[in-house]
Amino acid sequence: MQCSQFLNDNGFKQISVENTAVAAKRVVEEGDKTQAAVASEIAGKLYGLELLKPAIQNNQGNTTRFIILANRKVYQKNAGKISLCFELPHTSGSLYNMLGNFIFNHVNMMMIESRPIPGRNWEYRFFVDIEGNLQDAGVKNALRGIGAEALNFKILGNY
Repeated sequence: MQCSQFLNDNGFKQISVENTAVAAKRVVEEGDKTQAAVASEIAGKLYGLELLKPAIQNNQGNTTRFIILANRKVYQKNAGKISLCFELPHTSGSLYNMLGNFIFNHVNMMMIESRPIPGRNWEYRFFVDIEGNLQDAGVKNALRGIGAEALNFKILGNY
């Protein structure tokens, strides 16, 4: 989808696979010269593919984030970004009040997204990235306030 404009403009048939590395591997394994993969240059080199056209993404500033899941907490002292998610009471002003925890603790919010909560019409889960480290006093205070107000609250990572 991140390259849909280029692909549509050039009449390419699109087949979705698990990820771009799988696409590159599939092109090599099938050996069909009429096929190509949208993949990173690294994946292309790994599978011995020729780069046909670089930078075909719709948004030139586009990036993709990947996370690593672990069964234990891993702390980095120099981490400067925190990702979290929370759900709010379905009441007037609840998001406004929640965001106040960042404002009053001088914590910079870098991103906020909302996603519908399955089975709960018109209620949303919020995903937020903030600047800071879990050891920062302002961050600790803001997160303590969010934890007290949220119906559900998780820190996804500090990296």
